[in-house]
Amino acid sequence: MLKPEERFMPQGKGYFGPDENPKTRADCDVWDWDQLRMIKVKGTAKLLRPYEDDEIPILERFVDYLSPAIHSVTVNDDGLISEVSTDPKEDDTLFIGYLPFSTTESLHGCRTVQYSKLQELDRLGPGVDLSSYQDESQDVQMVAFKFNPIGKQHRMQMAWDELHLYTNLPQHPNIVPFDRVVLDDVKSQVIGFTTKYITGGTLANPKRPFLFEYLQQLTQLVDFLNLDLGIMHQAIAPRNLLVDPQTEKLLLFDFNRVAQGEKGLLEGRDDITGVVFTLYELITGDEQFTLIPRWDRKIGLVQDIPEWPCKRELDADVAVFRKFLNEWVAKRSASNDMDKYLNAPSRLTWPDLPRSPEYDVPFELGRYQDGKIHWATGPRSRRTAMELGQYVFRWERPPQSRLVRPERTHDSK
Repeated sequence: MLKPEERFMPQGKGYFGPDENPKTRADCDVWDWDQLRMIKVKGTAKLLRPYEDDEIPILERFVDYLSPAIHSVTVNDDGLISEVSTDPKEDDTLFIGYLPFSTTESLHGCRTVQYSKLQELDRLGPGVDLSSYQDESQDVQMVAFKFNPIGKQHRMQMAWDELHLYTNLPQHPNIVPFDRVVLDDVKSQVIGFTTKYITGGTLANPKRPFLFEYLQQLTQLVDFLNLDLGIMHQAIAPRNLLVDPQTEKLLLFDFNRVAQGEKGLLEGRDDITGVVFTLYELITGDEQFTLIPRWDRKIGLVQDIPEWPCKRELDADVAVFRKFLNEWVAKRSASNDMDKYLNAPSRLTWPDLPRSPEYDVPFELGRYQDGKIHWATGPRSRRTAMELGQYVFRWERPPQSRLVRPERTHDSK
């Protein structure tokens, strides 16, 4: 089930006057990862304060009862609804020109599955569902379906890079296996992908034991990704680590922040730092360092802490884990590590994200002073695309609180 704290993503507030004036009109677009739709919240600066997520507790109270046709809600200073609107002009959802599978030659060797064949079983997190489908042999496959429903360029790039990382990765015992490319049913556009579903949950669960061999597997995997493939995961954390109950091996997943050489490389997100912070959090249960900005993430913040109080079941003393970690960090730091990463012998590459032909369709952006229409191409709102007669894939769905779940015997994350 999607966690409540992960459900809403504010897109920024707008103020129609000074934001320090409590009577100034304000609004905020909020993305709902549960219903996969945008909702605009309107009110005053007294209620929708700058730099605060006041709109989230407001939405939490009534969002599951809003009609799908409602695009905006106006609330009074007590947070109660005073007005709703179904005007399409209130919908700021961005259009996504998903790429037709026929044009993505880099994916033509992949197996595919149609979106209509996927049966939703659970919502594991933002943009990730537990699903099932029947394959060509009529066997039921349990998969994690990952998708990007947000039309921002950086998210489209992340989705493209993660998909191509998975399709180019050699099979590895410590990486969740790739499954299929997911296509929409109308135009066979690439809208996501599936990976094998691993039961049992992630290591974010403090009740799951952590074994010394898991740390060994993780460091060996990071060395392979960084120094053999020239790939940086950049999001190593307990939430992205599983243990396969069948093989008892550690598995890494969620490559949506992957860097390919220098492309996409972010300060403070290197995998060595990721392993150090992850092991500290796994052992101590202390999550305070996950909140600091990535550029302030320095290994010494946790590596130099004298004592790591153990809050999780381990199969060896904390000192054993720390000794191995320190020796691995020293080994990686002593060598010309970045040069080895940038010149990895089996470096993975894939094509850049191509521009969708849908963005070449001109639309009216406005008018010049002389009254002539200003025609433009490129990104546009979903309502503009629909007005132009462009095909729009719709992600909207009922809230999970109103779904009747089919019975299943598999554990969810």
